[in-house]
Amino acid sequence: MTIATPSTPPEPAPSGLTLPALTERVEAVSALYARKFGIARDPDWFVLKLAEETGELTQAYLAASGRTRPRVASEGEVPDGGRAALAAEVADVLAHLLLLARSQGIDVERAVREKWLVWEGEVGGEVDVQAEVGRG
Repeated sequence: MTIATPSTPPEPAPSGLTLPALTERVEAVSALYARKFGIARDPDWFVLKLAEETGELTQAYLAASGRTRPRVASEGEVPDGGRAALAAEVADVLAHLLLLARSQGIDVERAVREKWLVWEGEVGGEVDVQAEVGRG
């Protein structure tokens, strides 16, 4: 795996979808949704919607980890311990985070490189990404 640096572009995700391309697709869906339902996406909307979705992620996490009251499954629902709901809320938070960043003109890849990835060399050399991920 090649680690992207300011001088090397990031590798595309296995799906072939880059973060900027994902952001633009999420924006297109969000704009369509807003038009369909008459939602004004002003600057406050982006951050408030992210906060709403973060709350829903927290709720889904609590349910998936068994820390909420038991609920009755809907007819035809496959019991999965709340994993599908958790995954859906993670997707919502990621999408709304990308929308907020886009609305504020933030280059997410650059921000992550400058805030997080600068530490790769600070711990005494190259980081073995696979080993670090395995340590979780």
